[in-house]
This record gives sequence, structure tokens and C-alpha cells, in this order.
Amino acid sequence: MSEKKVSLLEGFKAFLTRGNVVDLAVAVVIGAAFTNIVNAFVKGIINPLVGAFGTQDLDSYSSCLQGPCTTNPQTGEMEGIRMLWGSVLSATLSFLITAAVVYFLVVLPMAKYLARRAAMQAAKDGVQETLEVSELEVLKEIRDALLAQRTGGAPDGSGGAGPGGLPGGDR
Repeated sequence: MSEKKVSLLEGFKAFLTRGNVVDLAVAVVIGAAFTNIVNAFVKGIINPLVGAFGTQDLDSYSSCLQGPCTTNPQTGEMEGIRMLWGSVLSATLSFLITAAVVYFLVVLPMAKYLARRAAMQAAKDGVQETLEVSELEVLKEIRDALLAQRTGGAPDGSGGAGPGGLPGGDR
């Protein structure tokens, strides 16, 4: 039974220390903190800009779907059906601002960095390939020179010295 607990604990530890889980946890925490910044931006800057054309509170934009949308002063209940499309507009603006900030401040710079890094790696690989090709050429030249020196002529064995190193093969 203790072996099974150790196995479960090891599996749980492996799950928690897996890179994806940690990255996801960090992303959620950063996203929650970033949400506060975006909400403050919408309430502090976007809503006043919209307020220049209407009301500062986007949530107060609404339309009456059925009946007179009034509040009964005695009961405090809403009469009629009100569609609060201003809150949807506010949430949409918050989403668009968040997406724009994430794209322009995180995704785009990271994509450019990764492209630059890939280009540098490709150039490095190209240089390495060129070095390997030039090394191969040098080795071929050395081989040809050794063959020419051994045979006393061209690398293909035509002409030059004989087996003893003397012209014509004489000793």
C-alpha cells in the first residue's frame, strides 16, 4: 500500500513540476493582475472618452425590450425588460484593449525575437556547412597531393615517379 502512495505522490510531483503546468499557473496569475490594469484603463480613460459623447458609465447604456423600463419606487423592482448592452460594450472594449496590449507588447516582440534568433541560427548553420565543405575540399586536396607525391605525378596516377619514387619506376 505504501508503494502505491509513493507512486501517486511521484506522479503528482511530476505533474506539478511539468513545464506546462507551471507556465500555465504563471500565465493565470499574470493575467489576473493584468485584468486589473485593463479595467482601470477602461474606467479611467475609455469611459470618460465615451462620456464626452454620452454617459461616463458604459454599464448605464441600455434599451427597453418590453414595456416601460421603470423602477417601482415602492418595491424597488424593475418593470419591463431591459437589455444592458452597455455592459457588453464595456466588456468588449476591455477584451480588445487586453488583446491589443498582449499582441503589441508580448506576442509581436517575441515573434520578432524568435525570427531574428532563427535567422542567426540559420546563418550559423550555413557558416558551419561552408566550413564543413571547405574542410572536405582541403582534405581532398591533401589526399590528391599525397597521391601525387606517392605516384610522382597527377592524382589520377598518370606519369610521374614510379613505385620507388624514381622517374619511370627505376631504382
